[in-house]
Amino acid sequence: MSSIDLTTFWAAIIGFAVMAYVVMDGFDLGIGILFPSFAVGDERDQAMNSIAPVWDGNETWLVMGGGGLLAAFPLAYAIILPATYPLMIAMLLGLVFRGVAFEFRWRDPGHRPLWDIAFWLGSLVAAFAQGVTLGAILQGIHVVNDAYAGGWLDWLSQFSILTGVAVVIGYALLGATWLIWKTEGTSQRHARRAAFWLGAGTLLALGAVSAVTPFLDYDYWRRWFAMPGVLLTAQVPLLVLISAVTFFWSLKREFERLPFLMALALFLLSFIGLGISIYPYAVPRAITIWDAAAPVESQLFMLVGACVIIPLILAYTGWAYWVFRGKAGTAGYH
Repeated sequence: MSSIDLTTFWAAIIGFAVMAYVVMDGFDLGIGILFPSFAVGDERDQAMNSIAPVWDGNETWLVMGGGGLLAAFPLAYAIILPATYPLMIAMLLGLVFRGVAFEFRWRDPGHRPLWDIAFWLGSLVAAFAQGVTLGAILQGIHVVNDAYAGGWLDWLSQFSILTGVAVVIGYALLGATWLIWKTEGTSQRHARRAAFWLGAGTLLALGAVSAVTPFLDYDYWRRWFAMPGVLLTAQVPLLVLISAVTFFWSLKREFERLPFLMALALFLLSFIGLGISIYPYAVPRAITIWDAAAPVESQLFMLVGACVIIPLILAYTGWAYWVFRGKAGTAGYH
């Protein structure tokens, strides 16, 4: 396997890990974002119990994505992290707050309202920070001599705020559709109503980000609209339209699983669109994946471990979801 092929393969592995994280942790962050809208009591208990067996395992993919970036593309890691330090700190603190709140909500019922607020706030901050990070990377990072040369707040812009809001709305949609699948009664009806408006909001946010992105740089515009590539890239918005129509149809017909699957399809298509925009850059318009890659020997060594670890993670994740299939109850999680 040539070094170019191996580097591309590692880019695909990290892309898969990031997408897996967005899919699996996105819906439980979304439940946290929606938490204040749930009625105190059974609705909140069902929402928490629907993710209790899997929420911490979902974050495995975040560790793999970040660790894989450091190991396989150390130059990209050394540029992106300093450029987004405040966002990374905010995201990690948010994840810590929601993790602590999740556990103590049951063990300290006397302060449950406080833990509910911590769960909501941690989820909101983590999701928003992830979205702003995406916007900061897309809009470009100032690189000089293979090092970050920008300021402490270069990540902050109208575009990065837009992507932050878009991710929050999208995660909330995933959370609502997950609850349609995993709950029943008033919780499910509440989730179904929320999913309709969140679906519309997600499509508007996705449209806004997609409309602005090509104007950030001519390279983005060329990738999406230059012939003959446009014949291929035009399939992405077409598939988004088909997924959106199917999503609202499934809500109207009161299906339980299909709305969640269609919400996942929207995220997958968004991820494909992101790949079209930035490939082959690890740091858009500054550092390619080959420039940022670790030595071939290191990539080969790590590949052996990845070929063992990734199937194991997929196996125990699938097992956990299978064991805890079915509707969530209201009994406390311990």
